[in-house]
This record gives sequence, structure tokens and C-alpha cells, in this order.
Amino acid sequence: MPTGGKVWLALGHTDMRRGMRSLALQVQQSLKKDVHAGDLYVFRGKNGSLCKILWHDGIGMSLYAKRLEKGRFVWPAAKDGTVAISASAMASLLEGIDWRNPQGNLATNPGRLIAWAAAKSRKSWGLCRSCAMKRHGYRRGIQRA
Repeated sequence: MPTGGKVWLALGHTDMRRGMRSLALQVQQSLKKDVHAGDLYVFRGKNGSLCKILWHDGIGMSLYAKRLEKGRFVWPAAKDGTVAISASAMASLLEGIDWRNPQGNLATNPGRLIAWAAAKSRKSWGLCRSCAMKRHGYRRGIQRA
């Protein structure tokens, strides 16, 4: 997350076939924002499982995409315009957590909390689940000597 930049959610649905140039044009024409300001612009598709983030860092334009394997990105109900959110809210959004009430979402679904914690610990190891299990001596739930 760049320092000093804002995070803008483009409300409504965006055609996810769009690339960097057409999303930048949408930011300038429809959203009436300066795409070169260093802010992040987040777009969500109709399905809700894919979002794209457009960002200009002063040197060049970047386009990031994230697809959730399960669930959908939580999005405001309004059909047009933009909403500014904080960097921590964007981090929750990208994890698939309801950024409007992150504590309530995890508290009501303890299985999601366990899965989220396990995913976070795997990321800190830098290993996928199967590699982590082999490296730590586990196979099919039985510990090897």
C-alpha cells in the first residue's frame, strides 16, 4: 500500500475483461478522478469473486487481480460513484473478510478464523500446505519419526 494514497472502490459492476487502459479511462471519465494521483482504484466484477486494482506509482501503471476461491468480495450496494476506504479495510477486503465489520465476521464463523490463521502461518513459512506438511514430518495425519 503506497503511503499517502487513498483507496477508492468503484461502485457497481465492472466488466472484468477490461485491461489497464480501459480501466484508467473509466477512472478518468466515469469516476472523475485523476488516475496518476497515486491512489488505488478497486473494481469488482458482476460475479463478485474477482477484483482488479489499478495503481499509478509515479513511474508506471500497475494492474493487480485477485480471485477468491470461496465466497465473494463484500461491496457497497450503491450502483455508481466511488467510496473511499482505509488501507486496513482494503486488506480485509482482499482476504475475503467483511471490511465493514471484520470482528463480527470472524466471530460468527470460527472455521473461517482457523482457515485464515492457517493460511497466514503458511504464508509466513513461505510454503504451500503440502510442502509444509512434508517438511514438518506429517503425512496423512500421522507423524513420522
